[in-house]
Amino acid sequence: MTVVGFDFGTTNSLVSVVVGGRVIDVTNGEDGGRPYPSVVKYEGERVVVGREAQASLDAVGIGIHGDVVKSPKFLLGQEVVSVGGVDRSPVDIVSHVVKHVRAESLRSARKEDLGNLDQAVVTIPVTMDGERRAALREAFASAGISITQFVHEPLAALYGFIRSAPDSAEMARRLAKRNVLVVDWGGGTLDLTLCRIDESEIRQLRNGGSDSIGGDEFDKVIRDEVVARFRAQSEIASSDAAIREAELRLLQDAEMHKVELSGEIEKATFYRGGYFESGSALHYSLSRQELDEFTRPLISAGIREIESLLDSLSMAVGQVSMCIVVGGMAAMPAIRARLHAMFGPDRVRVPANSATLISQGAAWIAKDQQRLRLAKPIELELARGSRIPLLAAGTEMPLGGSSSTEVLHLYCADPTDGVAKFPVVTPTALSPKPRASEPRTALGMLAVDVDVTAPPLHERLALKVELDDDLVLSLEASSSRTGDRASDSYFDLEFGLELPSTGLDEALSDPEQQDVRAAEVPTGLVIRANLTDDKKDQAAVPGDVLYEHNSAAFARHARPGVTEDQLTEHLYYQPCAVCKRPWGAPECRCGS
Repeated sequence: MTVVGFDFGTTNSLVSVVVGGRVIDVTNGEDGGRPYPSVVKYEGERVVVGREAQASLDAVGIGIHGDVVKSPKFLLGQEVVSVGGVDRSPVDIVSHVVKHVRAESLRSARKEDLGNLDQAVVTIPVTMDGERRAALREAFASAGISITQFVHEPLAALYGFIRSAPDSAEMARRLAKRNVLVVDWGGGTLDLTLCRIDESEIRQLRNGGSDSIGGDEFDKVIRDEVVARFRAQSEIASSDAAIREAELRLLQDAEMHKVELSGEIEKATFYRGGYFESGSALHYSLSRQELDEFTRPLISAGIREIESLLDSLSMAVGQVSMCIVVGGMAAMPAIRARLHAMFGPDRVRVPANSATLISQGAAWIAKDQQRLRLAKPIELELARGSRIPLLAAGTEMPLGGSSSTEVLHLYCADPTDGVAKFPVVTPTALSPKPRASEPRTALGMLAVDVDVTAPPLHERLALKVELDDDLVLSLEASSSRTGDRASDSYFDLEFGLELPSTGLDEALSDPEQQDVRAAEVPTGLVIRANLTDDKKDQAAVPGDVLYEHNSAAFARHARPGVTEDQLTEHLYYQPCAVCKRPWGAPECRCGS
């Protein structure tokens, strides 16, 4: 059975497959070997997809904007969208693109290498939430392709970068014990992942990015600035509005000229006859210098995203050994210049196959039969600062069509405020066995109503933990007494991939190797977890609550059964026996 890599991109989509130890991009040779545009056009009952749909943006007249969907990936998660006055499902629109790419690939010169093209490792942005992932899976299924595994796009790119190297073992050794940042700047999103090559494994330290500064946003800014400057130099009144269809065509020009100016040419000419309602044409010559000026705020926003990612781990720029840049925007000189200024030219790599590396990485993952694993454990905070693992680091993620479920039973140590709190955390830094003192990053918290009259450690609570094939962790907490339930899901998890056999085991067993650890940041208010997994754990009960339900525990003869913390907590809420002032009042001089 052949499993391919499939990059369903915002702007273009591509299938890659590994044949005889070499990765092949499956493209249309008659179209210059380019990927397939993610564009759909509706002509009544006829559906036009890909290059023909994209070309029609310049070939048809009034009304085209209502019949064409460009970048349908962004529509996933919505129930219905209106296209040309017709309500359509985003899942169906995406399915049209996937069907087109599948059909064209099976008609290509590489059709014999693809099998039935019904199994794929599919890449997704790190910012794509669980609902959109489920919709994407449904769209692929409708197109006849089963998704065996989702993989974050920048993680796939890094795996492809290592596997595509002339000597992948040597490349892995070069990156051993180092931090690598992958910047995937595509048409729809800026995706970031900071990884560490460690213990024969690529592990994500932290993901980040934005879906508001992709290449499509650059195109809009370029178009709007060109129109504004042309109006100013030609003294065209603001009341002379642009024709809507002409605006759409000019957006395509902006995308085309952006690519041209990222190459060898220094100037590109915009021309659209009858652009304005008055019949006036638009004619403007755009220089590369102006392009850099127009797009500087967007590029700066991207740089700030990178800085924010590093700051979240208290990591200096100098601790990043390599920055790999992929995606369509990687060709833009201004972006590369800013990254060179940030990391230094010797640490920034823009692979020759940067536009197709994500799809190629997915193909290698499929070929090597790699399974995504959790890079860090997922933990539940318990009373007194202890934690229990919900999922261990290294847990394999379920493959397509499967999931794993476990139910934990807990007890409420402090029902005073009528709420049981379930804080979910993960270690901030990578560590095979994180210590209790190491900082944690909060993923979220569930809260369930409990019986406020119940004694501590009596009310039984349940926590259902489910991990599904969309790489989503779902939690559901419930109370046996009140029947209250709360649920939440988390998609922003970090993962790891095993490297192919590279002889790294010995090199990575260096006892002096240090994990990159985030500095502990002082915080303000904290949530006092009130759960325990041991019904007899009296030490987990706050002293004030224990006294209320079992004052005998504080009798002198029983004092050894009460911890110092519990004694302090009990006394804190008791007024001075002499002056009746509260704990710590400076006026109290009674010594009680």
